[in-house]
Amino acid sequence: MAMASRFLLQISHTACIRSTVVPAVTRLSPRLCFGRVPRWIHSSSAFCKSKADSTNLQEIIEHETEKKSKSLVTHDELFEQAARDAKSKASFNRVLDTFNKKDIRRRGHVEFIYAALKKMPEFKVERDIAVYNKILDVFPKEVFVPQNFIQRTFNHYPRQQECGVQVLEQMENYGIMPNMETKVLLVQIFGEKSHPMRKYQRIMYWFPKFKNLNPFPVPHELPQDPVDLARFSLTRIANDLDAKITVYQLPSTHITEAGEEISHPHIVGIQSPEQRSLLAKHNSDRPVFVEGPFPLWLRKTYVHYYLLRADSVPPEEQIEEALDPEMLGPEQSLFYPQYIDLDLQRDLGDDDSFDVDDVVEGAVYAMCMTAQGDQATLAQWISGLQENNPILGKVPTVFRLDSGFRKLQKVEDIHHDSRQNQSPGTEEEHIVEEEVLHSQGMKQ
Repeated sequence: MAMASRFLLQISHTACIRSTVVPAVTRLSPRLCFGRVPRWIHSSSAFCKSKADSTNLQEIIEHETEKKSKSLVTHDELFEQAARDAKSKASFNRVLDTFNKKDIRRRGHVEFIYAALKKMPEFKVERDIAVYNKILDVFPKEVFVPQNFIQRTFNHYPRQQECGVQVLEQMENYGIMPNMETKVLLVQIFGEKSHPMRKYQRIMYWFPKFKNLNPFPVPHELPQDPVDLARFSLTRIANDLDAKITVYQLPSTHITEAGEEISHPHIVGIQSPEQRSLLAKHNSDRPVFVEGPFPLWLRKTYVHYYLLRADSVPPEEQIEEALDPEMLGPEQSLFYPQYIDLDLQRDLGDDDSFDVDDVVEGAVYAMCMTAQGDQATLAQWISGLQENNPILGKVPTVFRLDSGFRKLQKVEDIHHDSRQNQSPGTEEEHIVEEEVLHSQGMKQ
C-alpha cells in the first residue's frame, strides 16, 4: 500500500513538472495519468529554440537569400571579366563555352541566359542569329520535354519555358528571323507542343509578311560621317527624286595667327525645282523665315534640321491659275478634270455634319542641316542659296530660332546627360523653366 501511494505521488509530481513546461499536459485524461506512465509531448523546434537560436536561423536565411540574389551578379561578372580584353563576338562565345563546360547538368542556366541577353548589346552581337542559337544551346536537352498531355496542359517547367520565350522575344525586337537550327534546338529542349515552339511559329508566320512592308527602310548601321548622315536625312525628309543636295561647307578647323583654333561646321542643304520656282514667284515685300531646329529620329540617333519658309498668302492675294487647254487634249483628262458630276446614292443614316477645317500653311522653299544652329552659320546657308535663287537678295530674311538647340546625340548619350544633370528636388523647377522659355519663344 505504501509503495502504491509512493508511485501515485511520483506520477503526480511528474505531471506537475511537465505542466509547467507544456500546458497541454493539464488536458490529459485521468486514464493516461494514472493508468500508465505518460509520454513526453513533442513540440516544434521553433518553440524550444532560444532567442540566440532564432537569430542564427535568421542569419542563415538572409545568407541563403543573398546567395540567390547574387546568382545573376556572378554571371554578370563572367561577362565583365571577358570584356576586359575586348567586347567582341569571340569573347562572348568564350563565356558561353566556359559555362557549358563548367557543369554537365548546367545548373543556374536560366539566370545565366538572362544575363547573356542583357549583355548582348554591349558585345555588339544583338543581331547575330548564330549567337542566339548558341544561347539556346545552353539549355539541357530532352529534360523539359513533356511526356503526356497532362504535362503539356499544366505548362511543364514554366520557368524554363518563359526563359526560352524571352530569347525569342529579344530576337523579334531586333528583327532577327529564326532559322532551321533554332527550330531543331527548340524541339530538342522543349518539344513540339510548348510555348517557345508556338512563339517560333508565330514569328515565322508574321516576319515574312512584314519584312518588306516599309517602303522607306532605315538601315541598322547609319553613316558615321555627319555630312553623309545629313545627306541621308534630307533625302528622307524631302521625298523628291528631283531634289538636289548641296554641300555648302565641309567641317574643318584652322588656327589663326593669334593661336586660336576655329572650327567650321558642316552645312548641307536640299531644294527641289518646284521649290525653286515657288521661291521665284514670292512677293519681295513679304519676308521669308528661317525656323528650327526641328527634331528627326533615325532609329536611336537624334538629328535636327532647319526650314526656309514663308507665311501663308492671304485669301485676297491668292490667284488661281487656269489650266492650259492644250494640256487637257481633245478629251477630258482624269488628272485635270474640268467638271465632274457624281450622283452618289447616300444612305439616310449617313452623317454629313462632320466638317474639317482646312489649314493653309506657307510654302517651304528649302531645308538644311548643320552642326551649329546659330544665326551666323544659317546666314552662310542663305548666302549659298542666293546663287540659284537671286530673289533672296531682295527679300528680307527673319531668323526665328529656338533656344533649345542641341548637338547630334544618341539615345544613350541623352539618358547619360539627364542622369548627370538631374538632382533631387530640382525636377519641378527645371520643367517650369522650360515652359517659361517656350512661352517667351512663342511671343517673339
